[in-house]
Amino acid sequence: MAIWLEPRRLRTRHIPIKPERIQSYKPASVSDNKNKPNPISSLSVSSQQTKQTTFPSRVALSHISRSKPTPPISNLKSISPMTSLHLHLSSHLQVSPPRSLSLRRRRLAPIRALSVPSTALTQDDLKKLAAIKAVEYVSSGMVLGLGTGSTAAFVVDEIGALLKSGKLTGIVGVPTSKRTFEQAQSLGIPLSTLDEHPRLDLAIDGADEVDPNLDLVKGRGGALLREKMVEAASDKFVVVVDETKLVTGLGGSGLAMPVEVVQFCWKYNLTRLQDLFKEEGVEAKLRLDTDGSPYVTDNSNYIVDLYFKTPIKDAGAAGKEISALEGVVDHGLFLDMASAVIIAGKDGVSVKSK
Repeated sequence: MAIWLEPRRLRTRHIPIKPERIQSYKPASVSDNKNKPNPISSLSVSSQQTKQTTFPSRVALSHISRSKPTPPISNLKSISPMTSLHLHLSSHLQVSPPRSLSLRRRRLAPIRALSVPSTALTQDDLKKLAAIKAVEYVSSGMVLGLGTGSTAAFVVDEIGALLKSGKLTGIVGVPTSKRTFEQAQSLGIPLSTLDEHPRLDLAIDGADEVDPNLDLVKGRGGALLREKMVEAASDKFVVVVDETKLVTGLGGSGLAMPVEVVQFCWKYNLTRLQDLFKEEGVEAKLRLDTDGSPYVTDNSNYIVDLYFKTPIKDAGAAGKEISALEGVVDHGLFLDMASAVIIAGKDGVSVKSK
């Protein structure tokens, strides 16, 4: 007699269970059934596996392999046909759990920052950085001394841009040279003179040398007299330089320390200046223009440049001796005048103040 079962949820053909398989239970060896094919492909997890693990709800069941057949089930007349079928199916298939039962996010490859090749900053780049920092000292309504030179030109440009954008208002500038006057005027900066504004809130200018005491050498741009007059009249004097202008002592760069003299008998004063620093081996030269003629300042004077082989031992004493010579208008030693020095270098912008 054959028993036909029609499971409700298994979409497969009817599977007959023959009576001769319902016999007294006799364990079978693995070798008895190792060559017999499994009749049905289905899924079932043994109760032992269920106790040990709980499968995640949405993890695809993979690594399914057929288990070795189990002995036939017999002497189960008291068991319902559906239960018999379930036991029969579970004896043929086994589901191997995934290697990892825990839900894991897929590991993402580490993000590597793109290295941007660093471009070496030029001297003009450093000057511009220092100039932008210096303009932070400027507030609306100030009367400003506008310096002369390549670094000071960046300051004037920045002030003009801030006025145009409306971030600064009510600024009045006092230029230290004809060049600065023309630049500031082209940028729309209102201008005045020391006659109208004898006291200034702030002056910003460059420098040719800066020593550890914040004393300066200025005037290689030819505007030392007007620069000293305007900056001496300012409540605060901020200097902007790049790191190449730092020296251990004034005159230590080996470059010119200018002295402005009247045109009358300029050779006489050149000789006296050289003799004044004879022991230091100073060389005095008249500054020439590009066409070979004597350079003339905005005040119609000449400039004698002094070249020191070693730093000036006593800058204060040297300045007094130079100024005592008749025919000398002024010199490029700016002593005890700077309130702060802004220095732009490879490592960034730093500020030194007294």
